[in-house]
Amino acid sequence: MPTDSRFGVPLAEWKGHPVLSLLLRWVLAAVFLFACWYKILNPDDFALSVATYGILPTVLVNPFAIILPWIELVAALMLIAGLRARAGALLMAGMMLLFIIALIIALMEGLDLSCGCFASTETGESINRMTLLRDVLLLATSVYILVYDRRPLGLDRLLGGNNK
Repeated sequence: MPTDSRFGVPLAEWKGHPVLSLLLRWVLAAVFLFACWYKILNPDDFALSVATYGILPTVLVNPFAIILPWIELVAALMLIAGLRARAGALLMAGMMLLFIIALIIALMEGLDLSCGCFASTETGESINRMTLLRDVLLLATSVYILVYDRRPLGLDRLLGGNNK
């Protein structure tokens, strides 16, 4: 078990995890809420962004563009409420992994396109290494919550649920 040498306490037993996890859950949820809002209201623009990557077969682009933002919304609400927060973090980690893979492929192919995360293709910023770094940090945040948020502050704790 990893140890924080400053305190001599195994990292997994650090008492600050619930508060840090709560703050990280809210930040991660805010990012995903902001990202899903435009996509839910403008699925056709998001479908165009998805299609631009050229990774999915054309027949899957529209279903993906319609379903993914709702998964983002549900996962974000799970994190905000602390209701099955680790399951929400697992959903977000999975999505972040997919986004990172798509970004790496697009960057390796030298594509100049918008990430499609927060706005339409026309108004979004072009993908770059900073986009990749941002997504890696969001993935790391999801993994932290997944690993350390064993009894999240929120509805699971209030209702006596065991979120393991």
